[in-house]
Amino acid sequence: MEALPNLSEPASLPSHIAIIMDGNGRWAAERHLPRAIGHKRGAETVRRTVKAARNLGISYLTLFGFSSENWKRPHTEILGLMQLLRFYLRNELEEMMKNGVRLRIIGDRTKFDPDIVALIEEVEAATNKNTGINLTLALSYGGRHEIVEATRKISKEVAAGKIAVEDISESMFANYLETATIPDPDLIIRTSGEKRISNFLLWQCAYTELVFLDKFWPDFTKKDIEDAVREFGNRERRYGAADS
Repeated sequence: MEALPNLSEPASLPSHIAIIMDGNGRWAAERHLPRAIGHKRGAETVRRTVKAARNLGISYLTLFGFSSENWKRPHTEILGLMQLLRFYLRNELEEMMKNGVRLRIIGDRTKFDPDIVALIEEVEAATNKNTGINLTLALSYGGRHEIVEATRKISKEVAAGKIAVEDISESMFANYLETATIPDPDLIIRTSGEKRISNFLLWQCAYTELVFLDKFWPDFTKKDIEDAVREFGNRERRYGAADS
């Protein structure tokens, strides 16, 4: 088996991995199980993946758990997902503290029930000083919405005379995104066999390496993330420049 990139060579290891966790429902359907069971198994995979990424030395891990479009799903499924989110936030804090996980949530919180918002704020505050791995969950998140919101914020500051139009740059714009304090992802992994971004980190993924896996999220393993890191280490990232 080909070795993982040398962890003593930072350039060969992605600093930030983002994952589109896709396929919980189809995993359950293939086994003639309720979709809720697929989501539960997917949550167990999250725990496993965070640990694997931390052990690899990944500094930032972003997981796309619930998109702004997912609110269109059946009401019963959404209720089940919200209960699962409550359970995760209440029961994983001790594990996050033990493993030095700092949790951030990005996405539109206004659509969540107040008790979920309170849980999010509580866990974010409790883990704020942890330094083991930076975990971001994208919940009720959409890349286009994020870009529009950043544009609105900048427009208001231009109208108030705080920013001159000619001073707007790519780096300034990035500071108005929800990921302002997080580096852009080096690697995005998507499970389930689908080969698209699905409105995820649209601004941030301009030069991100992409890996698509033909397996559903509940079946994602430590070996899968290691294989993706290995593939990343074998790619040449030129950022638009000529071949070296």
